[in-house]
Amino acid sequence: MNATPTPTPATDLPDLRPQLARAQQWVETLIAGVAPEQFGNPTPCEEFDVRTLIGHLYTGAQRTEVMARGGDARSVPFVVDLADGDLTAGDLAAGYHERIEASRRAWSVADLNATVTAPWGRAPGAVALGVYLQEALTHGWDLAVATGQPSEADRDLAEAALVAGKAALPAEQRGGSIPFGPVVEPDPDATPTERMVNWTGRSTARWAKAAG
Repeated sequence: MNATPTPTPATDLPDLRPQLARAQQWVETLIAGVAPEQFGNPTPCEEFDVRTLIGHLYTGAQRTEVMARGGDARSVPFVVDLADGDLTAGDLAAGYHERIEASRRAWSVADLNATVTAPWGRAPGAVALGVYLQEALTHGWDLAVATGQPSEADRDLAEAALVAGKAALPAEQRGGSIPFGPVVEPDPDATPTERMVNWTGRSTARWAKAAG
């Protein structure tokens, strides 16, 4: 996800470091639940199968660490090629755990008001955290529905991610350099995570039917 955030004073934004850490921990449990025969499964993110989606989650965690340390997130590849020897759920989850712990440590001493270099350009650290909170939860949902795992994140995380997503990815700025489809209208009984995912242009109903 490479949204272009709308400029917002960092002082007006919440500190989402605890929420990002929890979202990444949720993703770690999902990676641990992937069966080897599911690595080739398609995902709602059409450019990724399960294997490459996990590789993209790896680099997302690395990018957050690099930004917190004052580096350029674009120095980290969009997706890492996972070696065949790493393709067990336990090894993949352990590898992701190492990356999110490095990210957590880096952000614990970072200045949220400082400008960081994100994949889409320069932004306050607090804005970048909100974007990566939404990315972690959205791709967590992608991974969960692609592998038949429970796909609902904690309500407070999904609601915080939706607020951040609406600020960073307005409904009218879709297409072109912003690789997201139009907002999908949530079902009346949509869950908080589904509503957050719908904002990114994904059809949760389509994948619910596929799973059924």
